[in-house]
Amino acid sequence: IGLWLLDRSGQGRVYSLISRRRFQQIDVLEGLNVLITISGKKNKLRVYYLSWLRNKILRNDPEMGKKQGWISVGDLEGCVHYKVVKYERIKFLVVALRNSVEVYAWAPKPYHKFMAFKSFHSLYQKPLAVDLTVENGQRLKVIYGSVAGFHAIDVDSGMVYDLYLPTHIQGSIQPHTIIILPNTSGTELLLTYEDEGVYVDIYGHFTKESILQWGETPACVAYLQSNQIMGWGEKAIELRSVEAGNLEGVFMHKKSHKLKFLCERNDKVFFASVQSGSSQIYFMTLGQNTLFNW
Repeated sequence: IGLWLLDRSGQGRVYSLISRRRFQQIDVLEGLNVLITISGKKNKLRVYYLSWLRNKILRNDPEMGKKQGWISVGDLEGCVHYKVVKYERIKFLVVALRNSVEVYAWAPKPYHKFMAFKSFHSLYQKPLAVDLTVENGQRLKVIYGSVAGFHAIDVDSGMVYDLYLPTHIQGSIQPHTIIILPNTSGTELLLTYEDEGVYVDIYGHFTKESILQWGETPACVAYLQSNQIMGWGEKAIELRSVEAGNLEGVFMHKKSHKLKFLCERNDKVFFASVQSGSSQIYFMTLGQNTLFNW
């Protein structure tokens, strides 16, 4: 439990930044000098300042060390998932809570924080995964996944409607990732859940007859900058093309693992093994069938 920094440029030294706090999700936005997190027992949304965290290592600014290095975003508690979406010069932060979705927009100096933009309460399906798309450069649409399927919210009108409900599956589903397909003006999506993925448009019409089919149900799925999608299963890691869902690479585990995606930096993908008591951090270099662990 805590937040650490691994310096991979030198001897691999690990620095403790924040202790005794559980972090569920983190994102670094260097251009804004912030680290966004869901953390703590109440799953609060916090923004930490990178300059403050850096000073905890370098200790070259005593005055900064006396300041509070973080602020809460709207005092939100019970956060489930968030996504940072950049559109032109605006950075949106869309947040899934227990039964609502909040949308924030970054306000530059002198404010230098995320400010409330839109709020959608009393959703009939609880959001578990969330994203935001800009349809044809004009209409904002929140996309979210639930145990029943995938849904959309028209940000202007507040209208909520179903995008895709996998009725062929009995009981609840696990939504993985919502991907806004490139070069479609924000109108076409790949929705992944359980061991499948479907291609639909922003109004729920199928855009392809084919489905993406994983070899096994992944515990975690992530969209990569290479326009590929990666799924972490207990027996293997699969790399597939986003456009067609074709298998482009597979890495078999030596033993069963439950793995969780952390982040993608340059040409490397970082992920962790989810175990009780301890966890290992791994990274893979894309384009090479190699696996490294810390």
